[in-house]
Amino acid sequence: MALEPLSTADVFVLTFNAQKQLINVPVFATHLLDAFTHHAAALPDLVVFSLQEMAPLAKAFVGTQLLGPYFDAYETALNRAAAKYMGQNTKNTTSDSAEGSPFSLIATRNVGMTASIVFARDAATVSSVRAAEVGFGAGDMANKGAVGLRLLYTSPRGGGGDGDGRTEITFVTTHLAAMEWNLAKRNKNWASLVSGLVFEDPQKYVDRAAARSRDSGAASRVRGAEGGFGLADESRGLLEGDRSELDRDLHNLSIYKPGSHLFVAGDLNYRISTTSPESEDVFPSVDPNSPDYYPKFLDRDQLTQERKAGRTLHGMSEADIKFPPTYKLVCLPKDDESTDSSAEQAGSSSSKDFQVDDVKWKWALHRWPGWCDRILYRDTPQTKMRVIAYDALPPIRTSDHRPVYLRIQVPLIAPETLGAIPDAIEDDSGVLDTRVALPFPVDLDSWRHRASVKKWESAMGWSLLAAQSKQIIASVLATLLLVGVGAWWYTAMSSVV
Repeated sequence: MALEPLSTADVFVLTFNAQKQLINVPVFATHLLDAFTHHAAALPDLVVFSLQEMAPLAKAFVGTQLLGPYFDAYETALNRAAAKYMGQNTKNTTSDSAEGSPFSLIATRNVGMTASIVFARDAATVSSVRAAEVGFGAGDMANKGAVGLRLLYTSPRGGGGDGDGRTEITFVTTHLAAMEWNLAKRNKNWASLVSGLVFEDPQKYVDRAAARSRDSGAASRVRGAEGGFGLADESRGLLEGDRSELDRDLHNLSIYKPGSHLFVAGDLNYRISTTSPESEDVFPSVDPNSPDYYPKFLDRDQLTQERKAGRTLHGMSEADIKFPPTYKLVCLPKDDESTDSSAEQAGSSSSKDFQVDDVKWKWALHRWPGWCDRILYRDTPQTKMRVIAYDALPPIRTSDHRPVYLRIQVPLIAPETLGAIPDAIEDDSGVLDTRVALPFPVDLDSWRHRASVKKWESAMGWSLLAAQSKQIIASVLATLLLVGVGAWWYTAMSSVV
């Protein structure tokens, strides 16, 4: 029998490829305010920013000590928009003053340039926050990768039916391989994400299962494997009960934990072609009266095709797409008429807090436009989620992507109830439900391998920063030399005259 919970969590997830630039806070705040105003009668309970290329690679590899300004900008924009929505004075809603801020920062986590930020209307509603990360760029470094945040949400309004107002949610942010022809690599990135994005060290559970088997008189022990977890190899010698328990433990470490809701957001980079466009190709139009209006191109979307074929984003659902492709935009230069930062139009008492930027743009002709920026979720077998909005924000001048957001009501089903499902459920592609079986095995070495690679990333980040500093110093010295030579020449010529 389907549950009918009386309470839900109102969740707002936004994904944005910032193209390594700091956001314009007044503009971003204006866009967030519009998104909040148009779709609901209240602010969301949770806000999640899923960011890609959030900062330059060198700073991102060094780590959080250099990323403060980037994280702070999003926090300021969010609280500024939320305060305006609530009719509050925006002066005390910046990240420098937590007092009076409508949203509390719960967690930030980055893996390379990919980052996730979680906020809550009431910090007391969130507990048991855990993080995971994986890199699948060059040498498994995180120029491309994924970060996960898992939390327990408890509604201050309580629950209903058989629920107690608790639910667990896993938020995954990722950036997959670029370029039209890299379809297979994007699918491979997804496989790496599923295998490697784990919330604890898998080897610890393998060792624990081995100890149980030894205690039970098993003749052999479990050996770790570099390639992942497979019953035929790694658990040979385990008793049946030990194998089953180990399976459950590894499943619960993965993003597909049966007792957790799951959201995946990011620049997934799936396009509408596997080849670059030719000069005679026709691009999607945003004009509803055009014969090439963009909805007709949705049938060519790689992500939809690959997901239905069971090759990527297994078990995930997506709301109907009713917005144009979000990539690749070329923003045209700003002019006096395209920007209006007046307080009246921005809906603010101060033009410093909000700004309207009417960005004029065109498609980049060397890339097929595509719905690269996506947010998907795993629906629940008990009670379906209700999508409030799935839309794109206006173009941002500093990026060739448009941000995309999902507003959704998540049913408050306790983890133990959410994880109690039948033994075999198949999705539309005929694949077992991800609550029953993982689409890819857990990589037993993933946790420790990631820790090792992270040291190389830090060293590379500092090296890149040092190299950039040397270039700056060299430029300054060259400038001083030119100035000195010029001054000498001028003095010499003056003396001749």
